[in-house]
Amino acid sequence: MKILEDDHGYDVESVAHKGDRVEDMAYSDGQLEEFTRRIEKLLRNGSIPPRAILLSGGGNDVAGDEFGLLLNHKASSIAGLNHAVVEGIINERIMGSYLTIIQNITNICVNRIGHPLPIIVHGYDYPVPDGRGFLGGWWFLPGPWFEPGFREKGFKVIQERIDIVKTLIDIFNEMLKIVTSRPEFNHVHFVDLRKTLSIGNDYQDDWGNELHPTEKGFKKITNKFAQVIDQLP
Repeated sequence: MKILEDDHGYDVESVAHKGDRVEDMAYSDGQLEEFTRRIEKLLRNGSIPPRAILLSGGGNDVAGDEFGLLLNHKASSIAGLNHAVVEGIINERIMGSYLTIIQNITNICVNRIGHPLPIIVHGYDYPVPDGRGFLGGWWFLPGPWFEPGFREKGFKVIQERIDIVKTLIDIFNEMLKIVTSRPEFNHVHFVDLRKTLSIGNDYQDDWGNELHPTEKGFKKITNKFAQVIDQLP
């Protein structure tokens, strides 16, 4: 979120750990405790409470080594996403984790400052599963995150891959819309990033690899966050 600081003038404090699954964030020791300490430190230093809390997670729960488990083989009569598996992972496991995290963060804020802070959650845009990782994903560098699963399950045509991942992304976003529509979470805001980045012939201008935007792409996405934060009371 460096762009939020450089381009939009917000100070950003982070307790994020790259690669964490949202289930780990919800139930393992560490991040929520670190979040509590960070809030208390800001208050001790005389700072005003944060304008908003940005909560990001879920991508590592469906991409990477686990992705192939979501697919039925191309040669089978039920080729494509295994919707029973996807339902269990996104609409049960990930949704439950989000509900736990949001409730815990809300409780922490109420206990420390007397009221909940705005929480911003986001889904993901439609990627192009072309097999690119960080700098090619070679040796110790991470990625690709989709291509190995597609290759394992016999999906070779890039448009088929795009369509399958698009459906997965839609399911994830709809889950977050359900979470943020709960009446007890009226302080939680959903940022829909779909169709922010290109998946056309120029997609590599916006996508640095299968999962992460280029600097240009990150600027487009950050603008969406800034618009929501700017409108908060």
